[in-house]
Amino acid sequence: MTRPYADNFEHLADELDHLDRLIRARLEAGRPEPDAAARSEIDGLLSRPDAEASAGDGPLDGHIVARVERSLAEGVWLALPTLSSLFGLSALETRIVVICLAPELRRKYDRLYAHLQDDITRRRPSVDLILHLLCPSEHRRWAVRSCFSENAPLLRTGILQAVADPASPSGSSGLAQFLKVDPRICHFLMGLNELDASLVGKLRQHDGQDVGHELADGVLRLIKHHWSGEGRPIVFHLHGPAGSGKLDLAAEVCRHLEIPLLSADAGALDTGGLLRTCLREGVLHQAAIHLPAADTLPPALLAELREAVADFGRLTFLTGEHAWDGGDFPGALFHSLAMPAPDPRRAVLAWREHLGAHTGEAREWAEQLVSRFRLPPRRIGAALALADNQRLMEPDDRPLALADVAAACRGHLGGRLDGLAVRIDPARGWRDLVLPEDRANQLRAIGDQVRHDFRVHREWGFRRGGGLTVLFSGPPGTGKTMAAEVLAHDLDLDLYKVDLSGVVSKYVGETEKNLARVFHEAWAAHAILFFDEADALFGKRTQVSDAHDRYANIETGYLLQKLDDHEGMVILATNLRQNLDEAFTRRLRFIVEFPFPEVDSRSRIWRTSFPPHAPVAPDVDFDELARRFPLSGGNIANVVLNAAFLAAADGGGIERRHILLGARTEFEKIGKLWPGDER
Repeated sequence: MTRPYADNFEHLADELDHLDRLIRARLEAGRPEPDAAARSEIDGLLSRPDAEASAGDGPLDGHIVARVERSLAEGVWLALPTLSSLFGLSALETRIVVICLAPELRRKYDRLYAHLQDDITRRRPSVDLILHLLCPSEHRRWAVRSCFSENAPLLRTGILQAVADPASPSGSSGLAQFLKVDPRICHFLMGLNELDASLVGKLRQHDGQDVGHELADGVLRLIKHHWSGEGRPIVFHLHGPAGSGKLDLAAEVCRHLEIPLLSADAGALDTGGLLRTCLREGVLHQAAIHLPAADTLPPALLAELREAVADFGRLTFLTGEHAWDGGDFPGALFHSLAMPAPDPRRAVLAWREHLGAHTGEAREWAEQLVSRFRLPPRRIGAALALADNQRLMEPDDRPLALADVAAACRGHLGGRLDGLAVRIDPARGWRDLVLPEDRANQLRAIGDQVRHDFRVHREWGFRRGGGLTVLFSGPPGTGKTMAAEVLAHDLDLDLYKVDLSGVVSKYVGETEKNLARVFHEAWAAHAILFFDEADALFGKRTQVSDAHDRYANIETGYLLQKLDDHEGMVILATNLRQNLDEAFTRRLRFIVEFPFPEVDSRSRIWRTSFPPHAPVAPDVDFDELARRFPLSGGNIANVVLNAAFLAAADGGGIERRHILLGARTEFEKIGKLWPGDER
């Protein structure tokens, strides 16, 4: 009975023995006719023990086929038949691969091919040599030439590569073209199924958690229906906001199909040729491929992707944040699938599970974290691990705090608004903010609405009417920007100040596009948006007298709609509340008026403006400064900073005279009459 191969290497040895017989047959036909010395060397190369036929003197070709069939039936993995099956190679094309692979397995084939081609420098097999080894007649060789065309499987899939002839720099005929096996394919045939070297660090296997995605069953039914019928490649485009579980869905589908999922890094495949290499890896690993942001590829790379799907695609997942029709993927089924927004309930359960080992307040922490951050469940564990590692690096041994976890979440979500808005480091706390008690209570109520968003809207079922939009109104320097910092610091959220110069455009429609990006990225990063001088963007709509007025009104209407749709927090500050559109003020959850500070408030501002370690002289009377100088908090901060530099230049502490000099400079700057003496 025909026995199976013990392993892949025993099979390759038989294939090389069959190649030796083909070489002998070629030499016995007298083509070429070697001299005595060459003939002796050839006989020695072909009679070595590693070239002895394992099937005696009988027909080896049929013997190999029988053993391969028996091996596959018994579950023995053989690389060459697997490669032929994966890429649809014929028996003849498989033999061509063996001829080109032989010099990588045994050095003797360098010498044998040089003798067969009557040139010691021609150590790679040429197309002509391969044809003469495999085809007995010229007619047959002409027919088989099609195996070496650029559109035939061997060269199109990159299994074989053309090698330049150093002896013919101007080029040679197609028959004289040398061939070699691609290094990645060579490793595969040797049983080393590792990533192509060009993809290391750019493509990795994704093993996500099974989160029970509600769309997985439908996707699986669609895949199985088409694979059981036409069997053509399938391309899914999963689109939705960040954190909606696109990659989790792809991983769950692959787990049910019992195939790996290879995921590419965003932006790592923007070099020509890497997309094809990436999808070929999917074939070699019998895996699905995930490509992020494929809908943003430039036209040339998108065309390459379509060709790669046609050649290698079986199951490909493309992900993005916006809907995309995909264009034409020849021979493939393209299906675009909108992903629902992340389910906060699932995230709460994941947070509670991960936090249980760190705190007894897992339930409370989970609700606050879900209300403030939109991390998908698969990234929650990584964020918590980052927070714990940061804590362990500190010199003091202390338990994990909620602020540690919040900082790690910001790290996972940060950077999305860079270039669209300016990040403000929220270093100010409640003690730095001087406001009447009722105004401070309003600010605390705003923070409470962010903290308890999950409980009110998700657990208690109150209808969500958009995000949290608040207005800070008051004269310049009364603390509007500082109040935004205090809220961001208290909530452990990033604060971004929108740069109007980068948003408002003179070109029709560009302002709306820029604002759409700002709101979208703020939602994804769960950052607070801060619009200073908001009346410049949200001003009253005017009577239409020309095209400019019409487009300005369109922009204002668009902004009102974005505020309705946005689920994050937006803070708007204005010095001129009366200039705001009435339709806009109806959309506000809170309006906080920042009054010009009274004497008592100014005295507190003077005190809090000096850092604890500042060398303030005994002659500085904060109550006197508050009575004498009717300045806002912003102006007082400028006076204090100028006084500090004056004192530093004098080489001593901050004295009353330094503060008076700084105050006089500030009064001149703002155009107010100096209330002190001329000295």
